[in-house]
Amino acid sequence: MRKVLGAALLAAALVPTMAAAQGLNPGFDINAATRAYLDLLQGPARAKSDAYFEGGYWLILWNAVVAVLVYGALLASGVSARLRDLAARRVKRTWLVPGLYGVLFSLVTFLLFLPWSIYTGFVREAQYDLMSQTFGAWLVDQLKLLGVSLVVNALLFTAIYAVIRRFPCRWWAVGTAVVIGFLTLGLLLGPVFIEPMFNRYTEMPAGPLRDRIVAMAAAHDIPAEHIYVSDASRQTKRISANVAGLGPTIRIALNDNLLNRTSPDEVAAVMGHEMGHYVLNHIWWLLFWFGLGVLIVFAVIAALAPRLIARHPRWGVRDVADPAGAPLLLAIASVLGALATPYISSVTRWEESQADRFGLDAARAPDGFASVAIRLSEYRKLEPGPVEELLFFDHPSGRTRVRMAMQWKKDNVPGATMVRPTLAR
Repeated sequence: MRKVLGAALLAAALVPTMAAAQGLNPGFDINAATRAYLDLLQGPARAKSDAYFEGGYWLILWNAVVAVLVYGALLASGVSARLRDLAARRVKRTWLVPGLYGVLFSLVTFLLFLPWSIYTGFVREAQYDLMSQTFGAWLVDQLKLLGVSLVVNALLFTAIYAVIRRFPCRWWAVGTAVVIGFLTLGLLLGPVFIEPMFNRYTEMPAGPLRDRIVAMAAAHDIPAEHIYVSDASRQTKRISANVAGLGPTIRIALNDNLLNRTSPDEVAAVMGHEMGHYVLNHIWWLLFWFGLGVLIVFAVIAALAPRLIARHPRWGVRDVADPAGAPLLLAIASVLGALATPYISSVTRWEESQADRFGLDAARAPDGFASVAIRLSEYRKLEPGPVEELLFFDHPSGRTRVRMAMQWKKDNVPGATMVRPTLAR
């Protein structure tokens, strides 16, 4: 009897192990389930999505080219030097000259970049049916952004050039810390003071969906006293959400496109992903990786800028500590930024993939997650090549995300079956 009982207990203990080895749902076909979702985006819609995203590859190059042309023109024409002279005449304290120069520089470059901004930010978005604004409304938002940049650039130029004067040999290291400090301050203040300038935020109505989001937040110790909905539909057709802010400014927000265009499971999947960024401390990791990139860029600028300034006395730039040389520093940074695209894409894609896995565990809605991946592929190429995804994708591709969701479903949902998905809205 004991031998029989022992054998039974041993068999019972081995069942979970054998099941785990075989997979929870050995009959669930991940490839077929993934393909069912990928086939939702076909024909002209797939071609438009691919064309829009592939065009973005060229924008990386052209953005750098336009920046070099604009900044080069400011240097070669002597306009930058004249802006510095004007700033020097208007303020008595030398340390304030870079700040006023930063204001004048922001105004001039806003006008010079405006035609390109109109094409990339309005015309192209409208061509691909992603724009909800009139040109007038779009321009008002750009003017608001200009107002913010006038204040930020006045402070940033003052701080950076103070560092260059104080640490002429190691300014690139100290300057990196200054940039990270400004970025951290922006993350802290942005949700409260900046974002409401562009959108109206209202409390999400009470109901089962809000309760579901609150429960997900509570399970991971995320403050959820307020859940806001922004009126992003007046600007774009994109769906979005975030857990933004730092410390006392942390808040959960989603846009009205997400609420109006998706199912409750899709909303939960998106919110689980965004909560993943918060729980996994991705803000701090992003600051670290971004800071490393800035450090390298500043080091290259510190090595190249003095030589270029010495070779071009007609620019009227005295040395690196002269704010009139700002266009040169920014031109170098623009080129390096374009070259760093694979680095930037890889860092952000790594974080996004981590948040995807967290979101699947938090929301437990793999089909909702897969549906959202298809909706996001309305403006992101759905099935790129592996090298293409490695170089240019700052999020996992739709195919990668759908397959991850179907793998999670196979591994975590008892009795999982393949659904015939639809995108009803």
